[in-house]
Amino acid sequence: MSRGVIVLIFKKSIKLVVMFLYLSLTIFFIFSFVYANSSFAGSSSAGEVYLTILHTNDEHGALIPHSPTVDYHPYREDPTIGGYARLASAVNEIRNEKLAGGEPVLLLSAGDYIGGSAYSWLIPEGYAPEITIKQAIGYNAVVIGNHEYDYGPDILAEYFMEAGYPEAHDQTVVLASNTAAPPEHSLKANDLYRDKELIELDNGLKVGLFGLIGKQAVSYTTANEPVQFEDQHETARQMVEQLKSEGAKLIIAITHSRVEEDIDLALDVDGIDIIVGGHCHTALYEPIIENDTIILQAGSLLEYLGRLELAYNPETEELRILNRENEQPFLIKLDHSIPLDPDVNEMIDTYTGKLNQFLSEKTDGQFEHILETVVLSDYVIPNKPPLQESPFGNFVTDAMRLVTEEKTGQHIDLAIQANGSIRGSLEPGTMPHALGQVSVYDLTELIGLGFGPDGTAGYPIVVAYLTGDEIRRALEVAVLLAELMGDTYFLQFSGLRYDYNPQNATFLTVPFLDLPVPTTRAVTSAEIYTGDGRQGFDDQLYKPVEWGDQELYSLATDSYILSFLPMVGEMLPQLEVVLKDAEGSPLTEDQLDDLIVYVEDSELKVWRTVLEYAARQPEGESGLPEIDPYYASSANRINQVQTMPLITWPILILAFLIIALYFLIRKIRSRKTKHGQQAGRH
Repeated sequence: MSRGVIVLIFKKSIKLVVMFLYLSLTIFFIFSFVYANSSFAGSSSAGEVYLTILHTNDEHGALIPHSPTVDYHPYREDPTIGGYARLASAVNEIRNEKLAGGEPVLLLSAGDYIGGSAYSWLIPEGYAPEITIKQAIGYNAVVIGNHEYDYGPDILAEYFMEAGYPEAHDQTVVLASNTAAPPEHSLKANDLYRDKELIELDNGLKVGLFGLIGKQAVSYTTANEPVQFEDQHETARQMVEQLKSEGAKLIIAITHSRVEEDIDLALDVDGIDIIVGGHCHTALYEPIIENDTIILQAGSLLEYLGRLELAYNPETEELRILNRENEQPFLIKLDHSIPLDPDVNEMIDTYTGKLNQFLSEKTDGQFEHILETVVLSDYVIPNKPPLQESPFGNFVTDAMRLVTEEKTGQHIDLAIQANGSIRGSLEPGTMPHALGQVSVYDLTELIGLGFGPDGTAGYPIVVAYLTGDEIRRALEVAVLLAELMGDTYFLQFSGLRYDYNPQNATFLTVPFLDLPVPTTRAVTSAEIYTGDGRQGFDDQLYKPVEWGDQELYSLATDSYILSFLPMVGEMLPQLEVVLKDAEGSPLTEDQLDDLIVYVEDSELKVWRTVLEYAARQPEGESGLPEIDPYYASSANRINQVQTMPLITWPILILAFLIIALYFLIRKIRSRKTKHGQQAGRH
């Protein structure tokens, strides 16, 4: 074959290869274009399907923008956060964006949508504002947290039925996998919660959902009887197995637990792809990944909307997070930049009207609108630092003591309140239109928890009597609880001041039993304020309270805290406190409701004492009451002191005995040696 023929053949071969490559690339781009614009846009060329998960937790009845609410302005930039109307707008925008690409969106809540805000006061009145609005926004699933039990399981059942359950499960399923209500209880008998849910999305992906309430959350429930709770991890294993057997390819646990409990769950139970968590109010700006489980949480009070974008490969069962690739944050701030959804906002306005009517009725017309200004303040009144006396704790306990004193006409020696019932710092308005203002809503949001025997929201004030000796015991209990169980159980006081060394709360903890041995000597001194009005600083107006003191003192607190005091004696007899009436007669558990303070046949609520105390602050130049500068800082009521740890004394005594024994033995040996030498000489 000639050289020219070979060259010709080579040139034709090159031409054919180039044409083939050109044709292949053309077909590839045409196919890619058609595929990308087909109804399978939710899937990639690698067979992946896409899913976006939106999530919130611990909304606590925060229907409207807040922190503080008085700063909200519909037409100006403002610092307020949250609100369901903003949430609805953010969710709808993301849904519309994803719908254009054929991608499904799930919206989930990890519980505690009840409790904290005054809007939840409508629940015992027969309304269901939070869950009804969640249905309107389009939540796919919610779980039951500890605050859902604030008004008891019976009212919780009525709440769900008011919102259309059990039929409403088809719209927004309520999950509570490790919750065990008795078969005859309305929660169970009427199918008001479910163990699990299998959802088949439009892209064919089957997602399994189940819900848990965590261990700490269970310990925080205030009125769950007769509902009980089963082991979280064992329940999770059962749910994963059952959902997989039903065909679930992606399994999501919605948990009302701490992040630490979620991590333990992920490490201990295989097969959970995603944990949407709550309870500890943690804003996870980046997911935590443990044992291939993605752990999420979105803070609290609707400050954020959580957003997780995913790609799932059904063939390889691989799950990819796409947020960075798609340049999307994991948490979206629900601030002034997000407009109010008009439909949801109209629903909120309706509930606001009902709440205003309730407020007026329960305060005898003193307060008529939840957003009205009740007091002015030049400064924030903090409820921090933790495990210490706080200025807002002083404000609340002063309100409880002094307003109760006025309502009852009897002197109240002291008042106590737990940090767990004080939900934050009091923050006045910062915007020009609301500068320094504190609204009814902003104030009651901080102290509005609980439920009374009268069937209305808010813990009632109770007045009981203790001896001075029992006050010393109660203070030891206060120190012990704070040391063992944290800031939630730290007690604030009015009408009393004391010094203590927290290191002396316990001698030791009994191994295996995890039982602390209290010293009962952590408090070094305690004094009752004997003056009138707000507790001052004059030492001459304080009277020591000693061990063995049998004088009776009146105590104002709320019904929840009072119920705990007799329980301490059952666990630690040396710290027993026996509640008494004004004559000093001991009271049984059945008589505790007799201690509730009534005003014109209505229970005096903690939130009402705080509102009235705020309204009675000294009048300023504006003609409105202004919070006294006294509350700008703490007032030396609870003082940590450094003393020699009590455990040091037994150690020193033991050391002394050992040293004494050592010298005694040496002396005896020395004598024996001396006698032996003398005997040898003879």
